[in-house]
Amino acid sequence: MARGLISAGPPNYPVSIAPSHRPMPHLRDSQRSPLFTFVQSEGNLLANLTTDTEPRQRDGVSRLTMKPKRLTKKRNGDSFNAQAFLDTAGVARKVMDYHRGESIYSQGDTAETVMYVQKGGVRLSVVNGSGKEAVVAMFGPTDFFGEGCMAGQSLRMGTTTAVTPTTLLVIQKEELLRVLHAEHELSDHFIAYMLAHNIRVEEDLIDQLFNSSEKRLARALLLLARYGKQEQPDRILPKVSQETLASMVGTTRSRVNFFMNKFRKLGFIEYNGKIKVNKSLLTVVLHE
Repeated sequence: MARGLISAGPPNYPVSIAPSHRPMPHLRDSQRSPLFTFVQSEGNLLANLTTDTEPRQRDGVSRLTMKPKRLTKKRNGDSFNAQAFLDTAGVARKVMDYHRGESIYSQGDTAETVMYVQKGGVRLSVVNGSGKEAVVAMFGPTDFFGEGCMAGQSLRMGTTTAVTPTTLLVIQKEELLRVLHAEHELSDHFIAYMLAHNIRVEEDLIDQLFNSSEKRLARALLLLARYGKQEQPDRILPKVSQETLASMVGTTRSRVNFFMNKFRKLGFIEYNGKIKVNKSLLTVVLHE
């Protein structure tokens, strides 16, 4: 049975558990799920990605030559603001709004754009040849996705769906390559994001292989609440069904329901229609 993974921001809290020193199991090709195809593609992305590639010139089409405004870092020491940079640096892009449950792109579609989440949430799922589906990532505000096209992927590796009302910046691959080549500050931010994302994919696979379903669910809830991504986590999660949670952690809906009730009784979460995650849920992840 294919098991799902979940991604969120670079962890400051130790929301993934280091496994014991057991050898990684070797899987035959017949045993591999959609997850392994996704992990392999993510592992190759940084090796293939280059930011000094000259964008292709389009015959007969003039290019935007507006000089970008130079941004300075905030005085309070906050990190680089990618949203502000994209708004002011003369980057050609579209703003797209999606309703909850609306498809953004489908597995097998042509890959030509990169998306940046302004607000809302996005689910990435993968289906293998036998029809097994796995939720392999969740994206929130300040996350990029669809960047595989920049490393030579001509087709989308998965399907993305808005899980809440969502606003995206949609940037053509050639335009983003041009800006990354010209603007080193954005380039540094994007590469740092991709490195952190690659680490998360590895942590997700380790979590899937070695941790119990209870720990995987606790970690998924913490990441959905964006613990480690921002100083003040969201705590109240976007509306997400138990079926989706089950797909993320690779278990059944009944097991998710059992652990959710357990977490609520212990005061780790407040669960009455909406899910509110308390910091005490970290004890489940940290407990050996």
